[in-house]
Amino acid sequence: MTYPSEPQYSTRPTVGGQGAYPPPAQQGPYGQPTSPQAQPYPQPQATAPVGQVDGGYLPPPVAATPTQPTYVPPASSYPASPTPSGVVTPGAAYEIQPGDTISGVGRRFQTPVQTLIDLNGLGPRGAITTGQRIILPDAAVDTGRDPYATGPSPAGVLVPNSGMAPPPPPPPPSGNAALPAQTRPTAPAVGAARPPVSAAPSATPVAGGPIALLWPVRGDILRRFGPVGMGERNNGINIGASAGASVVASAGGRVAYVGDDLVGQGLTVLVVHNGGWRTVYGHLGSATVKDGDDVRAGQQIGTVGLTAGDGRPSIHFETRQMRGDDPVAVDPLTVLPR
Repeated sequence: MTYPSEPQYSTRPTVGGQGAYPPPAQQGPYGQPTSPQAQPYPQPQATAPVGQVDGGYLPPPVAATPTQPTYVPPASSYPASPTPSGVVTPGAAYEIQPGDTISGVGRRFQTPVQTLIDLNGLGPRGAITTGQRIILPDAAVDTGRDPYATGPSPAGVLVPNSGMAPPPPPPPPSGNAALPAQTRPTAPAVGAARPPVSAAPSATPVAGGPIALLWPVRGDILRRFGPVGMGERNNGINIGASAGASVVASAGGRVAYVGDDLVGQGLTVLVVHNGGWRTVYGHLGSATVKDGDDVRAGQQIGTVGLTAGDGRPSIHFETRQMRGDDPVAVDPLTVLPR
């Protein structure tokens, strides 16, 4: 085997980086020629080509003309708000009774509590005292006695039923139990039926101590005072008895409310007693008294009903005592006789 005395290709660099001979074509594993080596892409030009763009293919812009309609907000149908100095016009004055609350006064006379506070300068707590005269707005409407606004209707206040102010009712009780019916000067009409009276003696409050009460009806205690689960609370006791059985006033006082507007209470009678005490008789089957009636201890005020949800006839009975402006619920079993 012999070797050439000189190389078969140039050993000096040439222009373009190639030798005197082009490199041999590469072959594949089976002798077939392969594709020539790919050449790099040409470099882009340093500057972009510049040409003329023909326009005129878009429609001309539409200019606003004076004939186009413009939005005009509709005139308000509400009257212009009054000036701060004339928002509320003072009207008649209502005298606060024992047990009244500022919210009860507002509810009865269809007036926001804040309006009453502003008219009377009551301060942020809206504190009121018995005998205080509360100025009502001129537009106040008396909707009738509220459990927490039991005073007489002021002269000049509109009453929806008659359209005019009714005469003032008798003054609130002085704290003594009402006289029995047979000792009053006015004799009842001939043949008029009198409500049955329990044989139990009258109960009068003890000065400086808790009130002495009679049982409104005798029966089983179906639900007791206090929490009943799920964040709920029973503010009284539920007493089971025969449907239609007589329900009597636990103490002498004045009826402040008769109705079924209190949520979850059914037909209810509320009696105001001296010493800031109140008794509530809920879920009655019927009521035998009306607002403003004076009742004595043991006098029938209604009958046992079926709406308490106890699975049998029963009533809901509450005892409350005013502490400040709040009627605080008291466990009836602590003031009822054993």
